[in-house]
Amino acid sequence: MRKNRLAFALLCALPFLLVGCRPKAPAIVAIHPQMGLVGELLTIHGSSFGAERGASYVSIAGAQPASTAYELWSDDRIVMRVPNFGDAGLVVVSVEGRSSNGALFVNAAAVPRPAESGSIAPAVVSVAPQSGAVGALVTIVGRGFGNQRGSGAVFFSSDSIPGARGLNFIEASEAEFGYELWSDQEIRARVPDGATSGHIEVRTARGVSLPIPFAVSEGPGTRVFGDRQTFIIAQSVSVEAREAESPNSLSLWVPAPALSASQRGVELLASSPAPFLRNRSGTALFRLENMEAGSSSGLSLYWAVDSHAISVSARPQAVSSAPSPLREAFTAPCARVASDDPRAAELAAAIFSGEANHYLRARLAYDWILDNMAWEERFEGDIFDAAEDLRADALSASLLYVALLRASGVPSRPVAGVLARDRRTLPHHWAEFWIDGLGWIPVDPAMGAFALPDEFRFVPEMAEWTGESPEAREFYFGSVDSFRIAFSRGVEDIPRSDPRGRAVAHERSYALQTLWEEASGGLESYSSVWGAIIIEDVR
Repeated sequence: MRKNRLAFALLCALPFLLVGCRPKAPAIVAIHPQMGLVGELLTIHGSSFGAERGASYVSIAGAQPASTAYELWSDDRIVMRVPNFGDAGLVVVSVEGRSSNGALFVNAAAVPRPAESGSIAPAVVSVAPQSGAVGALVTIVGRGFGNQRGSGAVFFSSDSIPGARGLNFIEASEAEFGYELWSDQEIRARVPDGATSGHIEVRTARGVSLPIPFAVSEGPGTRVFGDRQTFIIAQSVSVEAREAESPNSLSLWVPAPALSASQRGVELLASSPAPFLRNRSGTALFRLENMEAGSSSGLSLYWAVDSHAISVSARPQAVSSAPSPLREAFTAPCARVASDDPRAAELAAAIFSGEANHYLRARLAYDWILDNMAWEERFEGDIFDAAEDLRADALSASLLYVALLRASGVPSRPVAGVLARDRRTLPHHWAEFWIDGLGWIPVDPAMGAFALPDEFRFVPEMAEWTGESPEAREFYFGSVDSFRIAFSRGVEDIPRSDPRGRAVAHERSYALQTLWEEASGGLESYSSVWGAIIIEDVR
């Protein structure tokens, strides 16, 4: 009788056990973009999609793509080409008979163009939530935003920088996935790095909305913007054609000073000739057409750049992390940062030794580099040669640092630019890592180790340029000085415009980008000289 009761109890519990063992239903966290054309790539972020597609599929408004449309299928990300589905519809992931939540996707071809004249200026009706930390998603409801963003942008107050030439707002950053949705009546934007409590306003070609109050809530630490330098700088490129026949062209991608929370005021004062194209990341494309053999050409640009010292103080016990498009993008491998190499994961595991906190991982990697590296003026190997030989320069140290963090799930990016002193400049490389609610935190291993020429060593806390100092090691984890100009944050992956063209990359220059020059057509031989960044004035 006792055995019968036990068997009966197990039979009664069996349905609940089976339910508890069922795999989780797929869930969509975000899609990018939210608006696009048939045939374009769509990325779906979420969970429980399965390691392989198998019989699983994605539908948009009920339409399913062909099997050849799937570019990537993993448990937390799907990349596919948009099928023909109509004007708009929900994106749904179906796995083993279970369907995810839906995410709205709009066919850009079906969206009417905003009126060029007689249209109303943008107006904000509500903001929800009315407060949030850096990186938080904010929904802005109103009218007159335009059906497509175009040159439109959301600006947040940022009044904590002294002497910033009247710049009291900072834009939500497209490079940091600052926009999740843009429609005529609703915008979803993320609070950008450097925002402070004050207001939100929407700016479009139609006008500027009235500001709406918004409070930036306290994250897991504080940041202080200090000393400011305003640099007037000059860039130049000289080109001489040696063997050339028409038609021919030479494309030059010239990096611009990179906008950030600590480098806010960036203004192009003059350009000769004018750029052929400028993209949102700041790189300017110049085209020299039909050069003749023996002829010379050139270009020059002049910029005004405000650079501010920044000091970040974190409370490690308050640091947390959550899945986001930014986290996915800045933990993925990229050109120059092979964070998916098993050697990166192995070294990261040895250094972090089970530490899960992102901030503490960043500090452990910094200390490991400073404690173990012999510094050289120029190291020729890659980041794994540096790790094995325990030798590095500023470039290899910054790239190795980012690879270690990305391999362990900490969002990070290398930074390239120049150090400036007494109107002299030196190409330099450092890094930044991301903490949710706090933003990008700067780290400069080479400066922390005092591994630079004497005239470019600086300890802000001592206000002097010379001598080894333990203060430098502490300062350059979480802080940087104002005597620097950044030209790239992350590696700018520039696609080639002509597969038959002859491409040139400058891997040790003042910016990190995959392409600098591309010669096409009858330009068989030429020489180019990229001048050093010249400091024309300091204010």
